[in-house]
This record gives sequence, structure tokens and C-alpha cells, in this order.
Amino acid sequence: MYAIIRAGGKQAKVSEGDVIDVERIKTSDSSVSFRPLLVVGDDGRVITDPEVLDAASVTAEILGEHRGTKIDIFKYKAKTGYRRRMGHRQTYTTIRITGIAVPSVDRDAAEAAPAGRPEDEEG
Repeated sequence: MYAIIRAGGKQAKVSEGDVIDVERIKTSDSSVSFRPLLVVGDDGRVITDPEVLDAASVTAEILGEHRGTKIDIFKYKAKTGYRRRMGHRQTYTTIRITGIAVPSVDRDAAEAAPAGRPEDEEG
């Protein structure tokens, strides 16, 4: 089972036990939780229903923080003497995914529900 989560304005594909770097998370807790954007089960079934995903969660423990590699920024305009040099190092938080919790969905009820929206039906 894997999930797609949003962390720091970026999306990441995670499964249980993965260790990933996300943009800095400012918290004093040792664990964080994310709301998944999409979940794919072991059987290959994709869950994208917003009501189900609102109840789902991806939990992770914080392992630490570190700074990334330096990015050099250099601005230059020819024949004017304009030169600016700057650098940036992004701070990242390393997290380990501890679990993906999705409430059970009744397949028969989901298949029996009408495919269209109620306002689209005539009657």
C-alpha cells in the first residue's frame, strides 16, 4: 500500500517504513500526520474519494533536521557592471512513515451508488 501526501508544497509517494526528506516542519512533537491525496491498496485499488480520504491519515515520526546543499545564485548584466552573488541552503526535516490508516470502504455499497450526481438525474 502506498499514498501520495503533500508536504511543504511538494508531493511525495510514500509507503510504510519509508524515510524521506520534506521541507522543514516546525513542531515540538515527535510525530506528525498528513492527509493523503491518493491511496493505492495492496490489491491495486485506488482510493480518491474525498470523504474517505478526509478520514484517512498517514503518520510519521520525526528523525531530525539537516540543511541541504548550497545553491549559488549569481545575477549578471553585461556591459553595466551589475553583479550580485548570493547563496541559499534549505532546511529539511527527515521523517519515517510509520503507518497509513484508511477506513474500510464497503465495496458493494460503493458499486451500488449511482454514477452521476443527484442534480443530473431527471425525475
